[in-house]
Amino acid sequence: GNLEWLDKSKSSFLVLWRRPEEWGKLIYQWVVKNGLTNSVFTLYELTSGDDTENEEFHGLDESMLLRALQALQQEHKAEIITLDDGRGVKFF
Repeated sequence: GNLEWLDKSKSSFLVLWRRPEEWGKLIYQWVVKNGLTNSVFTLYELTSGDDTENEEFHGLDESMLLRALQALQQEHKAEIITLDDGRGVKFF
């Protein structure tokens, strides 16, 4: 479950350290643990901000972060939003 094909001919693939749903779970646990539900964050704040420096998802690739947040959005725990200077997320 941690290998993802990048093309239809299956000639290149991506090995995932964690699946997007697992990253989403870690991020949401951090949000709840720190009492940050109903808060809005930029994607940069989540992966590069001082508040997440000691978290496993700090430095996570933006494409994987988006997939993790999409998984949380499907569970109605977050909503990806467009901000003036990029994208953000609101947690519920």
